Amino acid sequence: MSTRTFRITVRGAFDGLTDAQRAALLAEAAEHDVLRSAFTPEGTLTYDIAARPAFVFRFSDTGEEEEDILEATERAEAAAQAWLAERGYGFKNLRSTAEDLSRAPLGKRQRRAARSIGS
Repeated sequence: MSTRTFRITVRGAFDGLTDAQRAALLAEAAEHDVLRSAFTPEGTLTYDIAARPAFVFRFSDTGEEEEDILEATERAEAAAQAWLAERGYGFKNLRSTAEDLSRAPLGKRQRRAARSIGS
């Protein structure tokens, strides 16, 4: 049995931020820029609080079975909620999407490499 890699995206919006919380998020905005985002086991957070209150967490996880993606998604949502709660940030509209990379279509280079191996 092979290990499957999952990418989980948890989206939401900050809600009811105080002026101090908004200032803290603005001060740390460079660390949470979308250009620095990656899917990691601990998750990365991106936002642009100056433009809109939305945020995105990106997580990676693994599992053995296709059904493990459900548990991975639950863990990602729990981790995002814990991060927000630790800092006292209110949030709303939390939703998640998950992708099993073993089921993702191959890109052009990957298809070419697969054909050359099979030849």
